[in-house]
Amino acid sequence: MREIRIGEQVEYAVERSDYPVEKIKSILANETVAVLGYGVQGRGQSLNMRDNGVKVIIGLRPESSGWKLALEDGFIPGQTLFSLEEAAEKGTIIQYLLSDAGQKAQWPTLKKYLTPGKALYFSHGFSIVFSDQTGVIPPKDIDVIMVAPKGSGTTVRRHFLEGRGINSSFAVHQNATGRAAERCKALGIAIGSGYLFETTFEKEVVSDLTGERGVLMGAIYGLWLAQYEILREHGHSPSEAFNETVEEATQSLYPLIAEKGMDWMYANCSTTAQRGALDWFKKFRDASKPVFEQLYQSVVSGQETKRVLSANERPDYRQQLEKELKEVADSEMWRAGAVVRSLRPENAGK
Repeated sequence: MREIRIGEQVEYAVERSDYPVEKIKSILANETVAVLGYGVQGRGQSLNMRDNGVKVIIGLRPESSGWKLALEDGFIPGQTLFSLEEAAEKGTIIQYLLSDAGQKAQWPTLKKYLTPGKALYFSHGFSIVFSDQTGVIPPKDIDVIMVAPKGSGTTVRRHFLEGRGINSSFAVHQNATGRAAERCKALGIAIGSGYLFETTFEKEVVSDLTGERGVLMGAIYGLWLAQYEILREHGHSPSEAFNETVEEATQSLYPLIAEKGMDWMYANCSTTAQRGALDWFKKFRDASKPVFEQLYQSVVSGQETKRVLSANERPDYRQQLEKELKEVADSEMWRAGAVVRSLRPENAGK
């Protein structure tokens, strides 16, 4: 356990060394981890746990695309690959990794398999915190725990294979057995976390939904698009606008931030770039902070989760989603991006 001090704030992080593989195996020796869902998180977490010696079974609808993928990954029907109901019945720890809308839809069927002493595991606080919308209210005689990786399941798996870890949040919502925390932390390291930071279901879902809609995905794309469009409207070519907006950010500057922080990135740029960044960042903060406050309140009030569930429950949601994503892919900015990426030295000749 590592102590972290930032100013007067003290936090503690669970390290991978706190839970070596043999300790994980000991804690989970009598457990069968049933992973319901084989999307990006389900797949990444399942494969990492299996590689760490945890007994893992997968629960899916046989007609789903995930079933074929699980077969390709070596899960065997009737042995380690089952229907959702069979897996839930066999598992002592149920990793509920269906989509948020899928969790709501499956809950009436799942809850009868949550017998005393089992653990219900989430990677997002959505269903529990907004139970008034999802109906997900676990029985009192089971553990309810969460490990939320701070990245996609693809990154969880990729970092694991590279011998690295990804930061994750963890929380215990309900401790019926007295072993909820140990189960949670052992699973957190088993799925490939490097460090585990303690939180609550409530704080995780609010920060996560704000981040996704904000700087992680929504806001950053909005800023990129605004700059790209201004450059294009003033006569700059598509490739120049893309290079100055996205390519330099992702290939040069953001990796420097990831390595040692924003100040280090500034220190490794020209004095002209430094001066411009220091002069302008407060203007962007002041312009965007009211939007972030509006976003935060929309998350806390449940408006964002209500919108997600409503959209996902529409029968044409998948088709509408594909249409919206295609509009992004077909936009000039990302057509320019495809050309620029193809010209990177590592992609030459591909």
